Amino acid sequence: MSRPSAPSSSTFSVIGADVTIKGDVSASTELHVDGRIEGDITCESLVQGETSVIDGAISAETARLAGRISGSITARHLVVLKSARVEGDVNYDALTIEQGAQVEGRFAHRAPNQRATDKPVAPVSSDDGEPKLTLAT
Repeated sequence: MSRPSAPSSSTFSVIGADVTIKGDVSASTELHVDGRIEGDITCESLVQGETSVIDGAISAETARLAGRISGSITARHLVVLKSARVEGDVNYDALTIEQGAQVEGRFAHRAPNQRATDKPVAPVSSDDGEPKLTLAT
């Protein structure tokens, strides 16, 4: 009996709890991380388990964080669960934070229609060097 050879089309990738990766990780689909990553992550969607540790920047269209993160986060839709411990700046379009989550860093709403993989827009400074806030009408 022969098997048809079809390309493997996985809808998500998993990094198990017993796995440690030292280096940057890139995924074109959903990435589930239960292990430890020491490097930057770029993916379409990130789901982080409670025991997971990420030491690096995260760039994703959607992210659901439950573990420990040390690094900046850029996501269009971000959910920080109560078990999450984040140390780093957060750039987002839509943000949900459960009661009990801990975040040490600055929050910045991203410019509309900016992809998560784009660099955040630099703040405009006034003549005295202080950041200036301009509201759209």
